[in-house]
Amino acid sequence: MATSPNQQMNPDDSLPPVEPPSAAFLVQLFLVPGIIVAIIVCVWLSFHWLAHLGNDPQAYVRTLRRANEGRWQAALNLANDLRGPSGSGLKSDTKMASELGSILDDEVDSGRIGEQSETLRLYLCRALGEFTVPEAAPALVRRVKETNDDATTQAAVEALAVLSANLENTGRSFREQDNVVDAVVAASRSTDSGMRNACSFTLGVLGGEKSVESLFRLMGDPASDVRSNAALGLARLGQTDAYETLSEMLTLQDVVLSNKASADEMQSERYKRALVVVNALRGVTMLVDATNQPPPTGVITLIKDLREDPVAEIRSSATAVIKKINRITG
Repeated sequence: MATSPNQQMNPDDSLPPVEPPSAAFLVQLFLVPGIIVAIIVCVWLSFHWLAHLGNDPQAYVRTLRRANEGRWQAALNLANDLRGPSGSGLKSDTKMASELGSILDDEVDSGRIGEQSETLRLYLCRALGEFTVPEAAPALVRRVKETNDDATTQAAVEALAVLSANLENTGRSFREQDNVVDAVVAASRSTDSGMRNACSFTLGVLGGEKSVESLFRLMGDPASDVRSNAALGLARLGQTDAYETLSEMLTLQDVVLSNKASADEMQSERYKRALVVVNALRGVTMLVDATNQPPPTGVITLIKDLREDPVAEIRSSATAVIKKINRITG
């Protein structure tokens, strides 16, 4: 029926009929967003809970013994807590050190592979290295002797260096020092340069006749990083034969600008060179402190030249070493 021009139209006549919402519409509107919010809240709460496990040391152990994907986060938090200002009590907990070692052994024996398991093993090694009791050592030594997992083995080698320093600072020592040194010496013969590099540093911390012998061998390594760390290790142990390799490190020239290299590559190379030279200066300082004798004349000349180096940190480090030498020579 047509509407006459004079007839007024009801606004309701132009709207579609009102129908009650369907169940599917209500699910999309309320239930799905609610589930998403609940998941986000649960994830946040789980990380918040893991971050506060340090209030209950045994909570770490309980969490780490559960075979779930969140254990690596608990291991990371534990390592960080041990290094933090409130970690002194945890560091001396012999029971926890032994339990963490047992968990590390169990994880390796389980044969689990993948990123989660590997990350867990690395953080467990790191955590054990932060302790100040010898009970943390046996599990790390067992991992160093393993040859089928280079990443965990290297982490254990590095952790033994930290643990050794911590034990020395608290007047303690390894119960089986020779066993620790033998394990690292064996690992230093690895075909992996990263492993040999880690061993070079750790042997310099462990000290002893066997460590010195291995460091002399590693000073002839084909990898420059390994040679450098071996020289620093010998310097730390007061072995003046390290001056030869330290001189090579001191003569490393600044990177020359090249049109073929990108800015990031140039910056990376300059940073690496500066790090090597500063470490060499640190090695000279350790030898001067250990022997109370000035370095050879050639080494002193190299250090004096570095006072004009383009890198400010090298200039300041070289100046400090020369001042130390001058105090000795009068």
